[in-house]
Amino acid sequence: MGSATAETYEWIDDDPATRRPGQRGGAWLAGLLLLGVSTVVGCRIADTDGITPVPQLLAFLPWLLAPTAAALLLAALTRWRLGLVWGVAALATIAWFIEPYGKTADAKGTPLVELRVLTSNVEFGQATDELIKAVRSERPDLVFVEECEALCEDKLRQAFGRKDTQDAQGTENAQDTYPYRQAVPGNGSDGSVILSRYPLKPAAGIPGAMGMPGATADVKGKEIRVQLAHPMPPLPAHLDDWREELGALRDYAAADRTRPTILAGDFNASQDHAAFRRILDTGLRDGARLAGHPRTPSWPARTAPALGAQIDHVLVSRDFSANSARFLDLDNTDHRSLVVDLTLHERA
Repeated sequence: MGSATAETYEWIDDDPATRRPGQRGGAWLAGLLLLGVSTVVGCRIADTDGITPVPQLLAFLPWLLAPTAAALLLAALTRWRLGLVWGVAALATIAWFIEPYGKTADAKGTPLVELRVLTSNVEFGQATDELIKAVRSERPDLVFVEECEALCEDKLRQAFGRKDTQDAQGTENAQDTYPYRQAVPGNGSDGSVILSRYPLKPAAGIPGAMGMPGATADVKGKEIRVQLAHPMPPLPAHLDDWREELGALRDYAAADRTRPTILAGDFNASQDHAAFRRILDTGLRDGARLAGHPRTPSWPARTAPALGAQIDHVLVSRDFSANSARFLDLDNTDHRSLVVDLTLHERA
C-alpha cells in the first residue's frame, strides 16, 4: 500500500514513454499550449510582429495568461517538471510585457489652451447618428472619424457644418458648429474626415488603402499638426500593407518634431505590435496611457471592456499633457470611441 502511494505522487520522468495514456495526453496538450504562447511571446521579445497568426494574436497578449495558466495546471496534474518550469517562465514574461510601453514624462511649459479630442470608427458609417449624439454631448474641439462613407459625411455636414447651427428649439448653438473639415471621400471603410472648431489648413495626408487625411490647425495662433490614422488591419493577405502604412505613420511622426502634433484614429495595432511601438519611439505619447488607461480595450466593442485590445489611440507630442480619457460605447459599430482631454503647453 505504501509503495502504491509513493508511486502515485512520484514526479514522472520527462520521457513520455514512462507516462500513463491520460498523463501523456495532458502533457501533450500542455506542451502545445505552451508552444503556441511561446511563439507569440518570442516575437514580442524579438521586437517583431512575425507572420500570421502572430500579429493577430499579439493584439491580445495579456489574454495569453489564460492558456498559459491552463498549461501550468495540466503540467501540475500530469506531474511534468519541464512543463511547470516552462509555464512559469511564460507567465513571468507575459506579465513583464503587460507593463505599458512608451514615454510618460509630463509636458513642460506654460499651459496655453485645453483641447478635447474624439476619435471614432463608425464601421461603414453605420454609427453616424450615434456619433452625432456623442459629439453634441461631449463637445470635442477635434473629431477624427474613420470609415465615414459618403452618407456619413453628408450627415456630419448637415449636423455640424453650418455656422448657423440651431438646436431643437431653433436657438443658435455655436457649440454644435464644426465649420472646418478635411476629408478623404470614399465608400465603405475608405472614407475618413477630420472635423474642427478651429481653422484647418489642408496637408498632404498619408496615402493608404483607406483614407488618412491630414491638416494643420490654427489654435489661437498656434500651429498644430493633425493627422488621422487608419491603416489596413493585419489581415493575413495584407500584412505587408499593414506594416507599410504603419511605417508611413511613423515617418509622419518623425518628420517634424518642432510643432505640436496630434495623431489619432483607428491604428489597427496595439502597443504589443512592433510596428506601433516604432511610432511611439519617435517621441509621441499615448493620451489614454497618460490619463491612466494604458490597456482599456477599444475593440471589439461587443466584448470590451471584459475582453479586447486597445487599437484606437490619440497620440500627442511632448507639447501636450492629458487630463482625462474615456471610452464611449456607441451602437452599430465594432469600435468604442475615445475621448481625451488635452492641455497644450508652451514648449520650454
